Amino acid sequence: MTEYIEVETAAGRVRGCWRPTTGGRGNVRSAAFLGIPFAEAPVGDLRFQAPVPKEPWEGTLDALSFAPTAQRGDPGVTLIPEPSVPGESTLNVNVFTPSLDGALPVLVWIHGGGYFAGSPASPWYDGRNFNRDGVVTVSISYRLGFDGFGWIEGAPSNRGVRDWLLALEWVQQNIAAFGGDPGRVTIAGQSAGGGAVLTLLGMEKAQHLFHGVYALSGALADVAAPRSEAFGRALAIAGGVEPTVSGFSSLGEERVLELQKKATELGPKSLTSMIDEGLPLGPSVDGDLLPRPTLESLAAGVGAEKPLVLGSTDDEFTMAMTGAAKALRWVPQALLLNRLGVPKTIRRDYLGANADVVALGKTRLAGRVLTDRMFRTAVLDVAAARGDAPTWVYRFSWPSGHFGFAEHCLDVPFFFDCLDGPAMEPLAGPNPPQELADELHAAAVSLVVDGDPGWPAHHGDAGTVRVWDTPVRDVADGYASVKALR
Repeated sequence: MTEYIEVETAAGRVRGCWRPTTGGRGNVRSAAFLGIPFAEAPVGDLRFQAPVPKEPWEGTLDALSFAPTAQRGDPGVTLIPEPSVPGESTLNVNVFTPSLDGALPVLVWIHGGGYFAGSPASPWYDGRNFNRDGVVTVSISYRLGFDGFGWIEGAPSNRGVRDWLLALEWVQQNIAAFGGDPGRVTIAGQSAGGGAVLTLLGMEKAQHLFHGVYALSGALADVAAPRSEAFGRALAIAGGVEPTVSGFSSLGEERVLELQKKATELGPKSLTSMIDEGLPLGPSVDGDLLPRPTLESLAAGVGAEKPLVLGSTDDEFTMAMTGAAKALRWVPQALLLNRLGVPKTIRRDYLGANADVVALGKTRLAGRVLTDRMFRTAVLDVAAARGDAPTWVYRFSWPSGHFGFAEHCLDVPFFFDCLDGPAMEPLAGPNPPQELADELHAAAVSLVVDGDPGWPAHHGDAGTVRVWDTPVRDVADGYASVKALR
């Protein structure tokens, strides 16, 4: 029999339900409140505007199932199960709590998906196991793709970023009613979500909203304003409209998604462009919310008092290269490295530092270069920009039992300690090591609760790196193989 639970929020009363959860410190209960709106539906006149806080409602709102998501259909971006839910009211939060009493630390999760895909409705993002360990957990939604991040003449910039900010304001205003402490909020995310939390860390206007950061495989966008505008104007031309709010409003959601998909399709040339210039859609340096690139803000000391954990998997994008294995057999190594932007002056050092991957063939080498240029150099750049600010660096190196290497997204179920969840084998293979999930998840809890994940901090360009593998170990200069590319 379902046991319901009700909470009074600033906008009205919501009804959730209790679920049993086991493991860790023993049997505890976890309450789930799903699909609580923090903003009005971003449709009609609100489609390309800053989010508007949700108007109060009368009666009790059922928060028993996931609300509509900004993601439409299945883009096939990752192997994380991230379902799409149809509907218009896409700006919502999901809250998971072990108790309405007290003031527990809070984890807020921002999903990834390249800033154009992803869903907060994944069963992997359920906070029950963080609840088991005394942490209230929130997952948030935000507008994606062009609706969330595209340049439009006369529209506010960075609408998806403004969604993050309003969701975090909701947490500050309401989380105490769910047993959380608004003075102890850690934001975390993976891939684009990891980039999101790093963006927020470097944003002066966001500093009051959180107190710690955990960035998994953070993909910073920092799209330059001219590039953002050029993309928006090109999309308007392709759609046969003016690059204005009224122009884009005349295009239905499906048409914009169709244009967006065509404009962002990856081929050999566009892949090289993405490596060199980054993603075309994502947080942009707009002179307002983001007055300068994130690394410059971090180097200037923004967010320096907040603890940060960041890192990546060892072979984030190798999986994306497996389909090109036959073609790469006939591509000379020098030509491949040239196409992937590895300068001749550093090739000997880089290949020597990655000899283990070179021995496995050009597909693995190409995947490692992509990983290093798009993710692992960024880890070092952020750590260097932070100087002596409290920063901890990791590598996730455990090789998937399915792919044989540590691919993109593999660390997410270890972070949430949900190896018993659905769709695990296609990503991790059979029987992924629970002991590794125990240790990684415990370190995440330690950051949220104590502000320290439990291994020596990194300082600028040097320091200890936690290697998540079996066995777990700490190594000095754990990103040495990447440094030639910086």
